[in-house]
Amino acid sequence: MVELSGTAHAMPERQPEVWERVPPRNRNFTGRDELLARLRQGINTVTAVVPQPQALQGLGGVGKTNLAVEYAHRYRSHYDLVWWIPSDQRVLVPSALAMMAPSLGLPPATVMGVEEAAEAVRRALQSGEPYRRWLLIFDNAEDPVQIEEFIPRGPGHVLITSRNPQWEDYFETLQVDVFAREESVEFLRKRLKRDVSDKDASLLADKLGDLPLALEQAGALQYETVMSVDEYIERLDRETGRLLGVNRAPGYPMSMTAAWRVSVSQLEDRLPEAIKVLRCCAFFGPEPIPRDVFRKGGETLPRDESGATLELGAILSDPILLSKVIKELGRYALARIESSTRTVQVHRLVQALLRDDMTDAEKDKARHEVHLLLAGSTPSAPETTDQWGDFEGVVAHITPSRVAECTHPRVREFALNSVRSLYQAGNYQPALEFIDEFISRWTAADGPDHKDVLVARTHRSNILRMLGRYSEDYENGRETIEKMRKVLGEEHRDTLWAINGFGGSLRARGEFLPALELDQGSYAAHKRVLGPTDPATLRVMYNLALDYVLTSDYVKARELHSEAYRGKTNVAIGKGSLLLSWSGLAQAVRLCCDYAEACDVGDEAYEYGVHELPPDHHMTLLAAKELSIARRRIGDLADALELARETHTRLQRIFGDDHPDTMAAAINVSNTLRTAGQIDEAFTIAEGVVPRYPRVFSEDHPFTHACRGNLAILHRLRGDATVARRLNEDAREQLISKVSRNHHYSLTCAVNLATDLATLGDPAAARELGEDTLGRLRKLFGADHHLTLVCAANLVLDMRATGAQEEADLLYADTVRRFDPPGASTSDPPDLLAVYEGRRVDCDFDPPLT
Repeated sequence: MVELSGTAHAMPERQPEVWERVPPRNRNFTGRDELLARLRQGINTVTAVVPQPQALQGLGGVGKTNLAVEYAHRYRSHYDLVWWIPSDQRVLVPSALAMMAPSLGLPPATVMGVEEAAEAVRRALQSGEPYRRWLLIFDNAEDPVQIEEFIPRGPGHVLITSRNPQWEDYFETLQVDVFAREESVEFLRKRLKRDVSDKDASLLADKLGDLPLALEQAGALQYETVMSVDEYIERLDRETGRLLGVNRAPGYPMSMTAAWRVSVSQLEDRLPEAIKVLRCCAFFGPEPIPRDVFRKGGETLPRDESGATLELGAILSDPILLSKVIKELGRYALARIESSTRTVQVHRLVQALLRDDMTDAEKDKARHEVHLLLAGSTPSAPETTDQWGDFEGVVAHITPSRVAECTHPRVREFALNSVRSLYQAGNYQPALEFIDEFISRWTAADGPDHKDVLVARTHRSNILRMLGRYSEDYENGRETIEKMRKVLGEEHRDTLWAINGFGGSLRARGEFLPALELDQGSYAAHKRVLGPTDPATLRVMYNLALDYVLTSDYVKARELHSEAYRGKTNVAIGKGSLLLSWSGLAQAVRLCCDYAEACDVGDEAYEYGVHELPPDHHMTLLAAKELSIARRRIGDLADALELARETHTRLQRIFGDDHPDTMAAAINVSNTLRTAGQIDEAFTIAEGVVPRYPRVFSEDHPFTHACRGNLAILHRLRGDATVARRLNEDAREQLISKVSRNHHYSLTCAVNLATDLATLGDPAAARELGEDTLGRLRKLFGADHHLTLVCAANLVLDMRATGAQEEADLLYADTVRRFDPPGASTSDPPDLLAVYEGRRVDCDFDPPLT
């Protein structure tokens, strides 16, 4: 807790270094001094501002948000960072937190994903670095269960505003009631900007129940119309009398309802178009509505038979009239107009009163217009990060406006694109919640085999895969594709898209051959249906190249990666997608053992990522990892280790230890340290990361077994060849079962196992295994491949140990000639030196891109 000294003005006036998204100060803010003093004196790590039990609950209006705004402005000099977080829905919170990342020296959400950025921000705030004096305000945080996980505990302060008094079960609370009478009188005088007698102001305050929101609307109306207090009270009494004869929905105070009706009636006489727009606003959420929703979305509203725009559309399509409407809504305090963010916001209580005053048919019509406005204001195909921002301001209105219930094709397309924008930005959990709701609603409305349901299920698979929930992803994807093939056809664009994603599901499960077969058929279909240069076809080509890497056909992988890279340079596709193909090409060149060329390609790819994407962008870091491996292979161990460590540290900070790419980067650090002779540190890292593989992938995944082979090498180098043999024997047996005996991973284990056998004093068994392995490697990769030559060099030693000196000499001469041909770039200097010195060579494994 920040230690206080004296009054609020004791500290020298200063501005926070970071001040973001805090609403402007209410120039008519009145009173509440005692509450503000209590809040400042008692604020601890977390304090929730809630209504008193007897105060209006459910729809608000007592001024909790205004109190928080005033606190932020009044005590801003006490903080280095102040950030406002809309919290009415969980989907709003991660994005708002993630936006803070650059201010804390963290990579932005476009680099690490929204959920990861939000968690990184929370950890940074808790640590007090770089700021200890910070204030976060979670506004309208109604559900403690959904919001609590985002709240940092640390040296700073958290202020929560909520209509839910249950926050007292979690944190300290400050209860807020309606104005005291003297505060109401003072507020009215300030709002009316003229002298009002105590008697008149008190009478009006009494009739409005001292409710701040009702007083604001009453004051705004009287100021704008120069209406006297007596005339306003007369109108208010008339409206109150009418309300006594109707069935009002419970939960609204009579005074607020009457005040609202007076304001609406007056504005309707003056500008009826304003009320039509206001009624539309009642079906958005209570969060700010981007002005562009009205500007862009108006074109999607229904038209009459002649094509002319109907009533609301005519208002929205007239920029002069629309500007006037919005101004009037602000003047009458029926909406909050924020010019800096170009938004319109209507209080939830006003929204509720508006909806309650409409027939069911009018509600349905207005709600559908909102759906069309939302759909019309966003791109129809969000393919790149440049378009994600178009969805940020509208996502908050999806649930309150009940978008999931709409059956209009364009609205459903908007719903799916919103989900896609969320998970492409790394906001996976909210995306999953939305898509589950859409699937449930649409299935109930149209059945499980409807096209929209099937497309939504494909999005669900993508999200599950990104969350690492591979088993669920596989089952969901398999069932969806079966239905799509029956309902839409094998070569429908949506079916092809789903099949392409399912290839990723298979790779994630370690089903490399089935993934290859699926993607081969998918690639042929894409070329046939969409053409060879369509972005979707190029993505399948990239995935197919990954399949060839995982099935040890590196020459074919190199050809496809090269073709995909060239194709992507000539179409409109994201920079991240282009860099993925570039990195994939560098990897394939390395796996073909052209190490110098792999460094050249890798250098270019990495430089592109650093300059065209942020240095901490996920794709840039993958390029850096691949470049580090290539540098290790050419013997540039110092630079390789420096880049390996830096890349792992960044991935660890962004994604955590259990992310597959963080794990692969850790394996790279360990392998590089081993190559450089730093065995103990390499072992420590490997011992920490290898056990993560069965948890993240599965016990039976090829990467799990292959990484255990890395650990086996280190056990042997530390003097425990028995453990190394056991690990390698088990890994080899499991890999033979999973990916076949003639696979790179299985054969790598065999080469290392032969070394274990030789170390344990059984050169005959080592020679037998080495001869079998060499024959398989020559058939799989050819006589000049690096792994083939390593196997041959090790076999030379076993031949000599078993008395086959002449055969060993012949094999040695051939191996050295192939290992170090003049002008070639295939040699690995550390391994070549070991061959010349008569030492055995170990073969490590680096998990490839999937």
